[in-house]
This record gives sequence, C-alpha cells and structure tokens, in this order.
Amino acid sequence: MVNFWRNRPTLVTGCTGVLGSWLTAELCARGAAVVGVVRDQVPQSNLYRSETAPKMTIVRGEIEDYCFLERVLNEYEIDTVFHLAAQTIVSIANRSPLSTFESNIKGTWNLLEASRRTPTLTRFILASSDKAYGSCDKLTYTEQTPLRGLHPYDVSKSCADLIAQTYYHTYKLPLGITRCGNLFGGGDLNFNRIVPGTYRFLYYGEPPVIRSDGTPLRDYVFVKNIVDAYLLLAENLERDEVVGQAFNFGPSKPLSVLEMVQAIIRASGKDIKPDVQGKGQIIGEIQDQYLCSEKAKRLLNWAPRYSLEEGLRETWKWYQDFFAQS
Repeated sequence: MVNFWRNRPTLVTGCTGVLGSWLTAELCARGAAVVGVVRDQVPQSNLYRSETAPKMTIVRGEIEDYCFLERVLNEYEIDTVFHLAAQTIVSIANRSPLSTFESNIKGTWNLLEASRRTPTLTRFILASSDKAYGSCDKLTYTEQTPLRGLHPYDVSKSCADLIAQTYYHTYKLPLGITRCGNLFGGGDLNFNRIVPGTYRFLYYGEPPVIRSDGTPLRDYVFVKNIVDAYLLLAENLERDEVVGQAFNFGPSKPLSVLEMVQAIIRASGKDIKPDVQGKGQIIGEIQDQYLCSEKAKRLLNWAPRYSLEEGLRETWKWYQDFFAQS
C-alpha cells in the first residue's frame, strides 16, 4: 500500500530514536508529508546520518507541552500520528522516575487529548512495549495478559497503554497499540544495550561484556520488521476487528542473552569470546519475557521479513560505518 502514504500529513514523535528514524525514513520514501517532533538535537542520530531530515518538517518542542502539540497537529493538519517518544532506559527510569512519568505518561495523555481535538486526524499508533506486561509467571505473553508493571519504566508503559485504551473506548479515537520485543538495528546510540554495546566491543577487538549470567530470555527483533508492523497496523485501522486493539510484535523465538551475544559475534565474523560477569540484574529488569505474535499474523498478516541473522549483519555494517566516522 505504498500509495496509501503519498502526501499524507503524518506526525512522528521520537523520530531521532532507533525506531523513529527508520520509520520516518520509510514514510518519506513512500511520499508521506512527515512532521517530526524533536526535543534535543542529536547530530549522530540515524535521522540525520541517513539524510532523512531534509525530506521532512522538524518542529522543536516537548510532548509534555500540551499547547505545543495542539498547535502542531492543527497547523500541519495531521492525519496520522505515530507516538514513539519516550524515556526508554530502565536504569534512567529508576534514577529519575518523575521525568520518566512526565514524558511517558503525561506526554502520552497530552498527545491523545490533542489528537482527539484535531478534526483532520484519522489514525493514531501508540508505541507501548512488552515491558507494559511487567513480570508474569505464565509465558508467552498474549494481548490478554494483564498490564501490571511494578517498576518506574514498566509502570510508565502500562499507564500509557491503558490511557490509550481509554481514549478508544470512551472517545472512539481511532488508534492501535503496539507491544514489541527488544528492538535492534543501526542508529541505537545507547551502548548499554546488548546489540550496540556488543558491536562496539567487537569493533575495537575487545571481549563483549555480559553483565548478567547470560540466562535472561528475550525477544530480539530487527527494527525494519517493526517498521513494517507499524505501517501495516496504521493502514488497517479502518477495519472493525483492528481499531482499538493492541498487537504483540516479536520473532516468536526467544534467545538468552548469551545466545544473542553469540549470534552478534557470528554476524560480525569475529572470533572473540564474551566476558560473562554474572552480576545481578538492574532493579526492574525482568528475567524472562517474550511474546506471542499470533494475533498480528492472523489479523494483519504480519511476519518478520528479515531473519535475525540478516538483521544482525545489516546492523553490523551500520556500526562499522558509524565507528569509522566517529
């Protein structure tokens, strides 16, 4: 449905992030009239490195500012919103819960309310997370699993998810909710995360450090597969069985941290063994967490287009270029 996006006024929050930058690039490639909300200038962001920025309109402001959001939505006559902006780091959320709640919860209700009051808006996609489910004894997570985060980051995503559901059920705001596994891809500049951190160690010929014992299980999904998911969901929101629904998006094949690091090493072509330190987990990190994506397959015909290995090889190439130019 490439023509679907041609000249469609589309707002993307969080467009300098790893997912936001790739989603914005694809929307621009499909001819959408993209408006991106940017709080901080991030020169090394994939948004700028990929030369996507000149193809879009960038507005500077904060999602905590309701009046700013209402102005942008109305002045640019926005049709579609992709709300990705959030504070996404568990350790930062633990250190600074108030700013996390401000951005992740208040920012979401601001944008939902401003969207409700925008007459041109026809669809709204909220980036929730698998973390919204919190810790659960029964795996895998389905969309019926209760949202019960316990720690600052998880709670912020549970709350944002539930508030979005309120705006559908009470006001019929045409929205969809995504709950994704752990994203990876070029452009992730948080080197405390497993993929960028491991690639940085490998690029400089050092053993990748695994802080835990390597056993936590996670979904790892290539960013371009999730871009496909977001676009599919937005394009299908006019269907009664899709609008107002939440969808899990994951590879349906969880890996332990150690298995993922080993896959990253293979993709790089290096022969370096990881340093498994066996330290305790950060407070708020969940031991095992992975998703059932059957609903997305059944209703949206979504399946990962790139394998784990293909995604990791593309990502390795991105980081090689990035480190060579840094």
